[in-house]
Amino acid sequence: MRSIQFREALREAMCEEMRHDPNILLMGEEVAEYNGAYKVSQGMLDEFGKKRIIDTPIAELGFTGIGVGIAMNGLRPIIEFMTFNFSLVAIDQIINSAAKLYQMSGGQFNIPIVFRGPTASAGQLGAQHSQAFENWFANCPGLKVVVPSNPYDAKGLLKTAIRDNDPVIFMESEQMYGDKGEVPEEEYLIPIGKADIKKTGSDITIVSFGKIMKVALATADELSKENISAEVIDMRTVRPIDYQTIIDSVKKTNRLLIIEEAWPLASISSEITYMIQKNAFDYLDSPILRVTTTDTPLGYAPTFIQEFLPTIEKSVKAVKQIMYL
Repeated sequence: MRSIQFREALREAMCEEMRHDPNILLMGEEVAEYNGAYKVSQGMLDEFGKKRIIDTPIAELGFTGIGVGIAMNGLRPIIEFMTFNFSLVAIDQIINSAAKLYQMSGGQFNIPIVFRGPTASAGQLGAQHSQAFENWFANCPGLKVVVPSNPYDAKGLLKTAIRDNDPVIFMESEQMYGDKGEVPEEEYLIPIGKADIKKTGSDITIVSFGKIMKVALATADELSKENISAEVIDMRTVRPIDYQTIIDSVKKTNRLLIIEEAWPLASISSEITYMIQKNAFDYLDSPILRVTTTDTPLGYAPTFIQEFLPTIEKSVKAVKQIMYL
């Protein structure tokens, strides 16, 4: 099986679907002539032409609204945000139009649209360009929210998202575009709403998603050096959430740590914590802990970034606290 970059997996997903369906198009800032801000759409203008690979002005509210409108009229747009920080400019169209029109029209209008781009921190980008909004969008019924952690999942989930008749928020990471992983050449799809157990274990369950899966898996590796067996679950989608996979794992390990790059209040980890205490309380041998970002806007200095983000060290310490070590 060949190994390709995360950005290449995304490109393959879009190209394969666009070859199959002429109603699919890509729209966003620098996606055409510049080949994408992160080179995800490299070469797509040459293959599909300017009517299907469309450069937009720096006007997220405007081109997001256009995307919703053409989705109502039979096209299947992919809207790329240069970063989901900029999606806040367009959030009215995402929440009040894309997410609600199917219900408000009594089922007359499907909105088959994908909003994709990088989320969360990516180094020294400052407070306004380093925010994670997965839990914001997951809070809104009518949206599906996908956060892949590797090239294989990214391709399979993006193809599924493009085929979905409902709006999908597809969140990536600038720091993952160059990551390599094995991806089959034959077609495959991954269902939205199904978590994946990346590593089996017996002593504690660690749950995460997106690029923080790197921290989760590295934490499990560090724990194994001390004979602590961690089961690691990649949520892959945060709306819908595959609660059952997490519940079943906790019933086996009796302990849970959730690692998430988000502010702690009203986060995805808050939701998982509630659902586990509701459905698996009697199986818990200790309180659930979370490793999240610090509850403050992200500073610019590298020392602030290190202190702000979830780390292997913080996660190992949390596991030992859970296990009373």
